[in-house]
Amino acid sequence: MAKEEDTHWSDVLKRRLAGLKKDSRNEEEEKAEETELFTKYYSEWRCGVETDESYKTIPRFYYKLPAEDEVLLQKLREESRAVFLQRKSRELLDNEELQNLWFLLDKHQVPPVSGDEAMINYEAYLQVGEKAGPKCRNFFTARVYAKLLSSDPYGRISIMQFFNYVMRKVWLHQTRIGLSLYDVAGQGYLRESDLENYILELIPTLPQLDGLEKSFYSFYVCTAVRKFFFFLDPVRTGKIKIQDILACSFLDDLLELRDEELSKESQESNWFSAPSALRVYGQYLNLDKDHNGMLSKEELSRYGTATLTSVFLDRVFQECLTYDGEMDYKTYLDFVLALENRKEPAALQYIFKLLDMENQGYLNVFSLNYFFRAIQEQMKLHSQEPVSFQDVKDEIFDMVKPKDPYKITLQDLVNSCQGDTVVSILIDLNGFWTYENREVLVANDNDGSNMADVDDT
Repeated sequence: MAKEEDTHWSDVLKRRLAGLKKDSRNEEEEKAEETELFTKYYSEWRCGVETDESYKTIPRFYYKLPAEDEVLLQKLREESRAVFLQRKSRELLDNEELQNLWFLLDKHQVPPVSGDEAMINYEAYLQVGEKAGPKCRNFFTARVYAKLLSSDPYGRISIMQFFNYVMRKVWLHQTRIGLSLYDVAGQGYLRESDLENYILELIPTLPQLDGLEKSFYSFYVCTAVRKFFFFLDPVRTGKIKIQDILACSFLDDLLELRDEELSKESQESNWFSAPSALRVYGQYLNLDKDHNGMLSKEELSRYGTATLTSVFLDRVFQECLTYDGEMDYKTYLDFVLALENRKEPAALQYIFKLLDMENQGYLNVFSLNYFFRAIQEQMKLHSQEPVSFQDVKDEIFDMVKPKDPYKITLQDLVNSCQGDTVVSILIDLNGFWTYENREVLVANDNDGSNMADVDDT
């Protein structure tokens, strides 16, 4: 019995081993077949039987600019760009087409009126789009309608808001085309000389600049261009993207001078106005006591309230571009733009570079103490009791709240929204005095307003 069982198990084991050998042979055959097929198809591909030529349909996206000595190619490129810009200009709505669009919108307004605003619903909006012509097609989309949709209970949009949107888009495209005509390189940016040419040719079209003498044009252009480059080219590459020019408000301020009835207050607050440009240039001439057209450190020390510290002015002349130790008008403009716009990141970057003496990328206690010591010395000269640096240092770190409790970076200053106050404390006695007496000044302002209220009653 035991012998039969042994025979039975041995037969089963033999059959199983035989089956495994058979299966392994099948796998080897399959692998051989796969290898054969792969070799066949790869050989066919290499011989070009079924070559994939999809790469030939990739469009060319890089065209080498013509060299300076390739005059014919440069002229061809200039002419082709000019033709392209003219074609783009013809695609824009002209004054007659804008008037026709306004007439159609007004004709299709949907009651009731919302306040003083005429409204239009989506159905009427699409009808106007069909009648307005192909140039208007891009303005009559669901996306534009949704963008202008507010809280109207009937789901309508304001006709005036939509028309202003169209006008703004047309103006942006017109301005971009106008700026692109001065883009000599054709790369989407303007160099300093390009922007100077644009503004110089723009002057006769701005009624608010009619009173400027032609001899002052070069100084006006320099004054205007510096604002663009100071804020839009902080790393000083010498060029600005046209997109950045369109995105900022400076061009709006400049073209605001087309308004013949611009108020005196608006002119004084507009850097590009004639009074503003004459003010800045007049200050420069007044500081230039030796009349050599340049400013020394001693001459610049009388800037503003004449309370900038000598330590800070030393850093200005160390870091900024000078000629035999003196500052020209262009460098002076950067200086003025930084000090008159201390809340702006570009201005803070300018001043921070001066405060960061060792170019470490941060201000530490030593840096703060170095600059504030000059404030303390000025206080002694004015017979004032110097304030403890420890107190000021603690207040600065409390205001800024830097990520690192021992270092203040430029980003910390910008994020704190207190950067203008901090730099004023460190570089300007008048700025420090204003901060130190802020509570008294606020109280005086409140008292003054209260007295005005009493007088009115």
